[in-house]
Amino acid sequence: MRGPGWGSRLAVNGALVLTAIYFLFPVWWLLVSATKSNPDLFSTNGFWFAEMNLVENVKDVFVRDSGLYPRWFGNSVGYGVAAAIGATLTSGACGYVLAKFRFPGDRLIFGCVVAGLLIPGALLTVPLYLVAASVGLTNTIWAIIIPSLVSPFGVFLCRVFAQGAVPDEIIESARMDGAGDLRIFGVITARIMSPALATVALFSFVGAWNGFMLPLIMLTDKTLYPVTLGLYAWQADKGQATYNLILAGSLVMVVPLVIGFFLMQRFWRTGLTLGAVKG
Repeated sequence: MRGPGWGSRLAVNGALVLTAIYFLFPVWWLLVSATKSNPDLFSTNGFWFAEMNLVENVKDVFVRDSGLYPRWFGNSVGYGVAAAIGATLTSGACGYVLAKFRFPGDRLIFGCVVAGLLIPGALLTVPLYLVAASVGLTNTIWAIIIPSLVSPFGVFLCRVFAQGAVPDEIIESARMDGAGDLRIFGVITARIMSPALATVALFSFVGAWNGFMLPLIMLTDKTLYPVTLGLYAWQADKGQATYNLILAGSLVMVVPLVIGFFLMQRFWRTGLTLGAVKG
């Protein structure tokens, strides 16, 4: 703590610690609450453990309603993986084209993409429902998957990343060697853009995994519910009697997101150092 600037370092580190506590506080509450029985939730300290019932709660979650929770979990995985793959492919390709190709209307298209960032997703649920109803896609998995295949944020991020990280000289050299644009994108550009593509994939997966409004409007068949909507249905149907199971199910639901963030860390570290060393 000695030396010049120690006060600034202390202030920055203190702010980071407080921010970490702020974000981890709900996670701690969820972890503690998921280990309690339903009576203990209302009779013990909400931020400390009581009688440990986590294993029993998780077992009850997976067997309740003839094992609907594993089905909901699988649905969420399917929706999330489809959104991650689809949004990554479309965002990477669109971002690369908008960054490295010039054609009439390219600025207008990018302006529309930026405008799409300003529209809250909840405002689009009713129009999406009307479109899905007109083509007979309501109460199907496609009503959830198709809207998640396009991400304005992903296109914006990939366009900005490709513009700054993909040298024009590499593209020209590949074209001189006879490579087509599709091969250049798949073999060369996609590897350079891997930090941006990984970010789009993770954000799209998280968005689909946490999706609630769109499934709520589109789906009526409980076997097609994602975890978020399924837990909400339990709370609405059973009320107070299933609070401990809802919290245990919510804790299980968080695990894939934590794993995904840890797996993607190396891509973000690569992206942060990209361009720091001159060739």
